[in-house]
Amino acid sequence: MPILDSKLRLLIDSVEFKDWDTYLATGIFYGVTTNPKLLANSRVPFTIASMAELAGKAFSLGANEIHLQVWGRETKDLLAVGRELAGIDPRVMVKVPITRAGILCARQLIAEGTNVTLTALHAAGQALIAATLGPKYAAPYLGRMTDGGLNGIEEVAAMNRIIQAMNSPVRLLVASIRQPVDLVTLAGSGLTTFTLLPSLIDQLLENELTRLAAESFEAAAGQNQPG
Repeated sequence: MPILDSKLRLLIDSVEFKDWDTYLATGIFYGVTTNPKLLANSRVPFTIASMAELAGKAFSLGANEIHLQVWGRETKDLLAVGRELAGIDPRVMVKVPITRAGILCARQLIAEGTNVTLTALHAAGQALIAATLGPKYAAPYLGRMTDGGLNGIEEVAAMNRIIQAMNSPVRLLVASIRQPVDLVTLAGSGLTTFTLLPSLIDQLLENELTRLAAESFEAAAGQNQPG
């Protein structure tokens, strides 16, 4: 059963059905995100039929939405794929990279009523583009910004300030998060929407001190059983 909407949205960044089944069952994840690299690594064909199959599986497991990315080099190609992806289901968020061609594609898709996720934001100023176009989501890549020599945390926080200053309804969907402390830092500064790799999810769900405490509770309960 899909979880109720809330200010906080956590999504699963994976194309593996076993990950969706495992983590959606916890009730704390709103949906799933995918990207062309994940799809290629899992040998998922870049066809609308394959994307529809992914969407159907995600929804059957309780996802409220799935983010599927367009492919193609020219705006017309991106737009054609985007329209087909949007036609799969209203719960499909059509991911469009924030390139020149992508911006033209996103503008048209949004005008047609498509739910769009602008993706691959790498600089605070790109939040101005997102606030102007008005997609449902805009996805900054935290880890990749840091890899490129920027202070990823500061860039994402600046994007958030821009979105808030513009009174824009766009959700910043923070991706490429490498460590739990970054997630905690950004959540503490007002960010509400994150997509997480399974390796990071496991770090959030498993805590050694919590495990030891739970074991001590069970040991105490076992010592006080009647008979």
